[in-house]
Amino acid sequence: MKYIGSPEFSHKQTDKIGVLITNLGTPDAPTPKALHRYLKEFLWDPRVVEVPRLIWWFALNGVILRLRPRRSAKSYATVFTDEGSPLLFHTQAQSDALTEHLSGLGHENLVVDFAMRYGNPSIPSVLESMFNKGVRKLLVVPLYPQYSGSTAASTFDAISADFTKRRWLPDFRFVSHYHDYDPFIAAAATRIQAYWAEHGRADKLMFSYHGVPMRYLHSGDPYHCECYKTSRLIAEKLGISEDEYITTFQSRFGREEWLKPYTDATLKAFPAQGVKSIQVFCPGFSADCLETIEEIGEENKEYFLEAGGERYEYISALNARPEHIEAIGQLVLDNLQGWKVQAQERRPELAKAQGAEN
Repeated sequence: MKYIGSPEFSHKQTDKIGVLITNLGTPDAPTPKALHRYLKEFLWDPRVVEVPRLIWWFALNGVILRLRPRRSAKSYATVFTDEGSPLLFHTQAQSDALTEHLSGLGHENLVVDFAMRYGNPSIPSVLESMFNKGVRKLLVVPLYPQYSGSTAASTFDAISADFTKRRWLPDFRFVSHYHDYDPFIAAAATRIQAYWAEHGRADKLMFSYHGVPMRYLHSGDPYHCECYKTSRLIAEKLGISEDEYITTFQSRFGREEWLKPYTDATLKAFPAQGVKSIQVFCPGFSADCLETIEEIGEENKEYFLEAGGERYEYISALNARPEHIEAIGQLVLDNLQGWKVQAQERRPELAKAQGAEN
């Protein structure tokens, strides 16, 4: 096996610390072809769909990838802008803002970048770019506050798979979750309070999270518990009682039971229970995407209003809001403690050797 080297690396350059933020991913364009490519990569990940591979191969290639790309392309076409996919440009904005924020705190030598678990920019391509810039210590922060094997662990799989192909490996740290990290909780509460200050409050606040199959919980995945803890901590920060908010789960796929209560079913039932106005916030999404904009912002709104609801509002994700960037920046600094960049003259013998080779 031939391991990947770093032909652009120079022993004369100063070692650097890299910070890589990641998110789920997005198709390159709202077209059936692009969706086919994206969904094939995403849905073939065994962390995402825990079904025996042979059975799933036939289901995925024989049915799902024949039908879903065209339908999904239509949905993505409603959220793509001149800047591209919302998740892509929001994550780019987060990376840029994080770079500026950390530089303002005196950490201008950090190399900050972003990658997507599925699609582009890919994790291998961004790692290659960072290593060529001299990154020798790497902190990876998947922007999933709550841990799940299908998100954070999948990202770790992609990083480690890339590392197995490389000749040289960096010092490495990985943030698996930050669901109860106080700066994050405070940022979420600040976002909601700012919305309330402008629009007022509704009868109830809904915290909606992406769902996963119930069997993941029974198998030991902590996602369910971490979602509920995030909701409780945000509610405490807001000073609201248990009957003023609810935690639900969205985006079911397939026929098996998923985490409950379901967001759509809850919204359909609320008006008959006297809940006529609702505000929805998604603490598991660091950036707005198809799922928040189309599913929560539009589809579920229709369910609620058709059932007799009178007022439905989606409170947008934290995206690159200052309080969010400050929270992620503090999370980064907390996890960089003890790491220092060596001076350029640290290995004169290697620089001399490289000079002799040239």
